Amino acid sequence: MLKYGLYIVFLFSGFVTCGQVCDGNFGANIFGSGDFGSGSDQILPNDPQIAPGYRYTTTLPPEDGYYLIVNQMNASEIFPDWLAIGDNSSDENGYMMVVNADFAPGLFYEQTITGLCENVLYEFSANVINLIQSWSTDRIDPNVSFLLDDKVVYTTGNIPKNEQWNTYGFTFTTGPGQTELKLSLRNNAPGGIGNDLALDNITFRPCGSEALILPATVANICEDGEPINITATIIGSVFENKFIQWQQSFDEGRTWIDLAGETDLDFTFDNLNSGFYYYRYLLADSQEKLSNEKCRTFSNTKVIRVIPKFVNVTDSICQGLSVSIGNSIYSTSGIYVDSLQNIIGCDSIVTMDLTIVEDELKGFFRVVDPSCDDFSNGSIQGEKLTSKGPYSVEIDDQPKEPPWRITQLDEGSYNYTITDRYGCVLDTLIQITDPPPFEVNLGPDQTLILGERFEASNIVSETASNYEWNSESIDCEPPCTSISELFLEDITVSLTAISKQGCEAYDEVQIIIEQVTDVFIPNIITPNQDGKNDFFTVYPKEINAIEMVNELSIYSRSGKKLFEKYSFEPGIPELGWNGSQDGRKVASGIYYYAANVKFINGKSTQYVGYVSLLR
Repeated sequence: MLKYGLYIVFLFSGFVTCGQVCDGNFGANIFGSGDFGSGSDQILPNDPQIAPGYRYTTTLPPEDGYYLIVNQMNASEIFPDWLAIGDNSSDENGYMMVVNADFAPGLFYEQTITGLCENVLYEFSANVINLIQSWSTDRIDPNVSFLLDDKVVYTTGNIPKNEQWNTYGFTFTTGPGQTELKLSLRNNAPGGIGNDLALDNITFRPCGSEALILPATVANICEDGEPINITATIIGSVFENKFIQWQQSFDEGRTWIDLAGETDLDFTFDNLNSGFYYYRYLLADSQEKLSNEKCRTFSNTKVIRVIPKFVNVTDSICQGLSVSIGNSIYSTSGIYVDSLQNIIGCDSIVTMDLTIVEDELKGFFRVVDPSCDDFSNGSIQGEKLTSKGPYSVEIDDQPKEPPWRITQLDEGSYNYTITDRYGCVLDTLIQITDPPPFEVNLGPDQTLILGERFEASNIVSETASNYEWNSESIDCEPPCTSISELFLEDITVSLTAISKQGCEAYDEVQIIIEQVTDVFIPNIITPNQDGKNDFFTVYPKEINAIEMVNELSIYSRSGKKLFEKYSFEPGIPELGWNGSQDGRKVASGIYYYAANVKFINGKSTQYVGYVSLLR
């Protein structure tokens, strides 16, 4: 018999529970949000306000004294010794709580539960994982205490770096008149280096005697058979008084409905229409507690199958296999009718619509190659199988469960095998292939003469979404496949480009500018209007480095200035001297010139000499 007061009974269990904390049957988990739910956002955007003294963040990884709710965590770029994990469930969008412990010990989880019943045995448990990888040393291990109404009732000790989820918990009994409890988790170790953990699947649920419907196997009866009885078997002394309520589920155990008036140990099943029927019973030690889902437990689910007299089956098998019905074997497509008697003696008429298919399993996996040649973000995702299960999947000889998803893959070959219930096997290799490398190529280092343009073509291997040049003088709009730039002095040109897939590439080129400032000035003119050598001016060399002719003057041998002109473009004959003075032709002979030329690098040079004029 249970005595009144608060009794604490606690046990530890590892990732695979070594022994139940509760020896009997459970009731519903009162913590509906104890698994933190699920969502398409990687990080829950709003603070759930469940961690007193801690601050919420939406940035991975959390810093000391912060926590977040996340479904996939990979902080290896910043914390290389942290595990990359998802939550402790099969739901790829399921959330977990990640805590980077504060420097001082303190509470990191707290919830208050109301509506409890007095003198009821409850279990409080949680899944906890040490986020530090097993190879890492000199890191502080988490150490967690479970508190009830601010009193420590159980402490985990140091949580090992075993890269597994560990289950910790205990049971206790509420005292007389106790209907409310505050449940808390406290971190006992200091923060700073280590002491990082994830929390999931917090459960708080009533515990009672073993509540069984025996045998636990499916009860099969014929559609034209007799009603059967199922009986509540209650083992243990947790409940001194026993009140029960039978329930039925119409959705395979997801929700339950009370069966009016069915409160005895025995229940008679008399619905002989073909199908599957799901039953269980609720158990408590008073009628009041039986009506409160926070104070009652429930039995195992008993399934009753009524085997139909007439059975229609539509099935498919792979080429080369066969299906047996009674004494008949079928290996070709068609509709077949057979009479058979099953193991419990029910006579059935089976009509089978059989289809033989080929390559039913092909295309099961969807492959996503890495987005860049140096990225490890390839993935293999299983799709829905069209053949009827059960079936098994292995990837690289390792059994896999749904959703059959592997991520963060490098280039390589991965073997997968799918086997269906008839033994159809698809065994092949999946190839993950890196894309061609995204590259920037500005060409080799170059030495150019002043005025010669730097030319580069095919500078990116594919169209980029972003270009970052180190020189503001380069204005190259996407797709930016080539550039032609004029530089006046030595320069290092570099480009960082990012492809549309997010790949980054870099290249640079050293450019040396030789400050060559040569010009061509003729030494003879023949101003006879034949279109040849009619004018005297300054001409650029092959590569034009001249910005302008600042001044050109012509003098007679006696030193008289015959012509002068300022600030004009070189290389245009008509802008030069035509062999005249004030509109009058001068005589053949030798004349002197002085030219001041400004080059594109801003420097000016003076040239003097003579020119022969012939008529």
